[in-house]
Amino acid sequence: MLTTFNFTAILISLILSTSPVPPAKEAKHWYKGNLHTHSYWSDGDEYPEMILDWYKSHQYDFIALSDHNTLSREEKWITVVKSRMYEDSFQKYLSRFGEDWVTYKIDTGRTSVRLKTYPEYKQKMEDPRFLIIAAEEISDRFEGKPLHMGGINLQRVVPPQGGGSVTETLQRNIDAVLQQRKETGVPMFPHINHPNFHYALTAQDMIGLRGERFFEVYNGHPQVHNEGDSAHPGTEALWDEINIAYYKRGQPLLLGLGTDDSHSYHQFGSAYANAGRGWVMVYADSLKPGSLIDALERGDFYASSGVMLKDVSLNRKNITVEVQAEAGIRYTIEFIGALKGSDKSSVLSRVEGTKAKFQVKPQHMFVRARITSTKLKDNPYKDKEVEMAWTQPVTGN
Repeated sequence: MLTTFNFTAILISLILSTSPVPPAKEAKHWYKGNLHTHSYWSDGDEYPEMILDWYKSHQYDFIALSDHNTLSREEKWITVVKSRMYEDSFQKYLSRFGEDWVTYKIDTGRTSVRLKTYPEYKQKMEDPRFLIIAAEEISDRFEGKPLHMGGINLQRVVPPQGGGSVTETLQRNIDAVLQQRKETGVPMFPHINHPNFHYALTAQDMIGLRGERFFEVYNGHPQVHNEGDSAHPGTEALWDEINIAYYKRGQPLLLGLGTDDSHSYHQFGSAYANAGRGWVMVYADSLKPGSLIDALERGDFYASSGVMLKDVSLNRKNITVEVQAEAGIRYTIEFIGALKGSDKSSVLSRVEGTKAKFQVKPQHMFVRARITSTKLKDNPYKDKEVEMAWTQPVTGN
C-alpha cells in the first residue's frame, strides 16, 4: 500500500511528465554582418558567389548584396572585360565553382557569363551559420543629387519613387518600403546610405523624415566623406543634429550603421571601395532575418570599422562599454550626447582605457559612445584612418 508521501510524489511526477514544457529562450549571440555590398548585378566587379565566399571565409555571419534597383531575380549576362585581371577573375570563378555550376558561352573570342540569381546563389551559399538577406539599394535622384537608400529583406523590388524635393524623394522611398512591410507582414526596413556621398544630403533634408530609423554613420567607400570637410559636417555631426530634432518632436532616435559599400574586389587601396571596412555587430537570439531586424530596431547593435567590443550594455540609466582589446593598442571611449534645451551635442565624458561606464540622467536627450583606437586600418578608405566603433544613442527619459 502506497503511503501518502509516495502517492503525492508519483502524482506530481505524472503531472510534470504530461504538462507542456515552455520552450527555453534561445541565448543571444553577437552576429557580424554587412548590409551594403555590390556585385556584377549592378556596379560591382565580381560574381555574387565569389563575394559571398569572401565574407563567409572572413567570419561574417550575414550579408546583404544590395545592388542598385534590383533584387537579382531576372536573367542577366555580363561580358568578361578583355583584360588580364577580369579574365583571371572569371577563371578563378570557374575553378572555384566548376563547369556544372557556371553558365557561360564563348563567341568570337569573348566570354559571356549568366549571373546566378538571388534564389540560386542563396541556395548554393547559405548555411545555418551564414545568412544571405535579400536587399536593394534604391537609387533615386533629385536635381542631380544621388539619393540612395538601402531596403533590407525586401520581397519585391522598390522602384525609385521620385519626388519634388530631396526630403520628399527620400520620404516616398521610405514609405514604399514600409508599405511593402505592412502588406507582406515580413520584417524589413529602409536605411539612408552615405549622406555625404557628393554631399547630397544635409541634416535639414533628413530632419523632416518620418519612419526612418537608420543611416550609415560609417561607410567604407572612398567617396563618401564620413568626416566631412570645412564646408560640410561629418556623419556624426549630422547624426546628432537629426536626433536632437527627432527627440524634441518625440520621434524614435536615428540609429547608426557601419557598412563597407564594397564594389572593387580585384584592386585594393584607398582609391577603391573594398570589402571588410565597416560592419554591424548585432546582439540577437538567432541568425534569422526577423530576429536580426528586431534587434537592430531595438538598438541592440553597434557599428564598427575595426574595434570589437567585449561587452556593451545600453539602458535608460547607464551605458557600459568594454573593448575586446588588442595588445599594444590604446583606446579612447567618449560618451557623446545632448542636454535638454540644447541645440548641440558635445563630449560629456572621455576615458582612456578599455572599459568605461556613463550614467544617463533625465536631463540628457540622448547619449552614445564612440570608441577610437590607435590601430591603423589595414586597408583604409582614407590616409591614416584608425579603427573605431559606435554604440547606439539612448535617451535619459
